[in-house]
Amino acid sequence: MREKISRFMQGRYGQDQLNQFLMVLMLVSGALSLFVSKIFYYIAMLIIVAIYFRMFSRNTYKRSAENTVYLKYFNKVKHFFQNQKKLIGQRKTHHIFHCPSCSQKIRIPKGKGKILITCPKCGTQFNKKS
Repeated sequence: MREKISRFMQGRYGQDQLNQFLMVLMLVSGALSLFVSKIFYYIAMLIIVAIYFRMFSRNTYKRSAENTVYLKYFNKVKHFFQNQKKLIGQRKTHHIFHCPSCSQKIRIPKGKGKILITCPKCGTQFNKKS
């Protein structure tokens, strides 16, 4: 049986990160269909069709390109949240100011009193309390 499945899947695309995301989306949509509306059931069914279509497709080049586009956007979102987490962690020990002329972020340690800050990008000087 395993050999038959292996032979059937030869040359087919299989599973990737986009399919995993679609699977989670399908599960969420299926759960919502129980509580909210029947439309989520139909959305879940369409997502299942898309998952199986992508998995059994022999056009691996297009499926790989779709996954690459998904990963590009996923990584942008992932890096945004990683940067926000890092900024929240830094706010415990530093103040983050914006330059009034060029809007460059400047990180200053807390507890230094009133200081003159020089922007490293444009050289503008301004006073702030740290």
